Amino acid sequence: MLKFPYGISDFYTLRTEGYIYIDRTEYIPIVEAAGKQLIYLRPRRFGKSLWLSTLENYYDVAKAAEFTQLFGDLAIGHNPTPNHNRYFILRWDFSLVSAQGGIEEIGKTLHNHINGCIENFAVRYHDLLSAPITLYPNDSVRSFQSLLTSLVRTPYKLYLLIDEYDNFANEILMSGISAGSERYKALLYGEGLLKTIFKAVKAAGGGMGLERAFTTGVAPVVLSDLSSGYNVARNITLEQDLDTLCGFTEIEIHTLLAQISRERGLPTGMADTALQTMRAFYNGYAFGEDVGTVCYNPTLALYFLQYLSDKKQPPRELLDNNLAMDRGKIAYIAGLTHGAKVIAATLNPQDPPTLTRLARSFGVEDMLTQVKDMQFMVSLLYYFGVLTLDQINKFGELVFRIPNLVARKLYVEQLREHLLPEFSDRTTAAEAARELYQTGDLEPLCEFIETHYFRVLDNRDYRWANELTVKMAFLTLLFDDMFYITDSEPALDRSYADMTLIARPDMRKYALQDILLEFKYVSLSDLGMSNAAVKAKTRTELAALPLIATALAEAMHQAERYQAILQDVYGEQLNLHTYAVVALGFDRLVWRKLTD
Repeated sequence: MLKFPYGISDFYTLRTEGYIYIDRTEYIPIVEAAGKQLIYLRPRRFGKSLWLSTLENYYDVAKAAEFTQLFGDLAIGHNPTPNHNRYFILRWDFSLVSAQGGIEEIGKTLHNHINGCIENFAVRYHDLLSAPITLYPNDSVRSFQSLLTSLVRTPYKLYLLIDEYDNFANEILMSGISAGSERYKALLYGEGLLKTIFKAVKAAGGGMGLERAFTTGVAPVVLSDLSSGYNVARNITLEQDLDTLCGFTEIEIHTLLAQISRERGLPTGMADTALQTMRAFYNGYAFGEDVGTVCYNPTLALYFLQYLSDKKQPPRELLDNNLAMDRGKIAYIAGLTHGAKVIAATLNPQDPPTLTRLARSFGVEDMLTQVKDMQFMVSLLYYFGVLTLDQINKFGELVFRIPNLVARKLYVEQLREHLLPEFSDRTTAAEAARELYQTGDLEPLCEFIETHYFRVLDNRDYRWANELTVKMAFLTLLFDDMFYITDSEPALDRSYADMTLIARPDMRKYALQDILLEFKYVSLSDLGMSNAAVKAKTRTELAALPLIATALAEAMHQAERYQAILQDVYGEQLNLHTYAVVALGFDRLVWRKLTD
């Protein structure tokens, strides 16, 4: 039976205990040729730790006798580099360094972690070292120098692996800019401890015994603050030939689904529908400044595949709790000046975020003083994995998009909570959405938007004088990944419907309705009517107004065409309710349902 390594990032365990391993060892020669000291950034839970573990097992002199067992049938096993099993390995994991407490407490925790790693190193390589290692409890930099001294007379050099180099620094900043910035500065500015540690790493690479270092993290938040302290490392994050070093390709997902189907005897067609669901929710990440192969989030993919293999059906919850904490990253951006506007704008496919270049590094001063900078916020969202590169436009600009529906959910939830902070309002909205899902009745939702949602739009951060505002309202209130693939601007025959809610393939066993919505916007100035006059008329009276009648007819015509396309794609399984919706300013909604 297939064993999925969900939550396991130890290469040795995967290879010796029969877990599935997606071979990435063909990248070892590329990484080896890229430089002596490297930095590689990817979003959380994207396989960085497993990659470090792969390097650890490949280069570790203590694992030489097990090379064939671990790598013999893999790409690198067929053509190994001369450097395999030729290094001492020292690994630091800064995700284990607590960001709690004052600077002295954080410093002590950091010293303890590095000293603990060096102590393990001393035990592991005791028989190969030329001199004992001395630990200095309050000075891990000195302990590191003692380690380097102990290997001078051996035939081996050191390979240093640093995991999540920015973790505890990010945690300090995310805990609150004003509260965390002073602690952060103390770690990185002047002769701060973290900067001192990286200066020691830099110096060690200058002939003191450190030959290679590979550092992973999420974002380049710390890089500019390290500045000269670690200016010898090459950042390979955006290298195109490493775009799928972490993450799964669709071919790999398809192959695993086929294996599960054969082994577990899944019903005919389930593997295909599971692929459709996984593609919509987990695929779409593109790394590098050229759009290369897109990939799946590996943690979410393994979560889904393990559940499918165990239960013979897809999971109801598609956002694994291990990724749910990324909500905090969206909330952080939303809390910055103009950040809420950026969060809302990312949901608009007609005017996606666009930059000339990604920010390659930024530090605490950027956090404090550049919150109005679009490059800063969009770049940070990209590194966090909730925006990704879509294309390079004709002007050479980088165009970004939300990678998939799991990431879109994080935006929608943040926007919903910001716009509807009252529990009672969110409850009423959920009830109105449920009525549409279950019966196809749009009226309760439109009434809620008129009486509650439109009131919020006096906030200029969210106000666009067009149909985007209306679409945003419906998307915010209707997005439900439990039951639907909810798409704004889905491509249908080279044109775009405004919004569709198509039941997930595995949820079609329930009495859910599919929804197609087409929107138009008419300003009150074009109508020549005041707010009070519009509110005084019935929907029937408003629909009879020439300008509104024309807008409804145009929306209905577009909706008819999209409905026909959806019917061809989904056939009889589709329970489609199609609506044309016209907003009259931000005061009233008029709608018409397309008859079957």
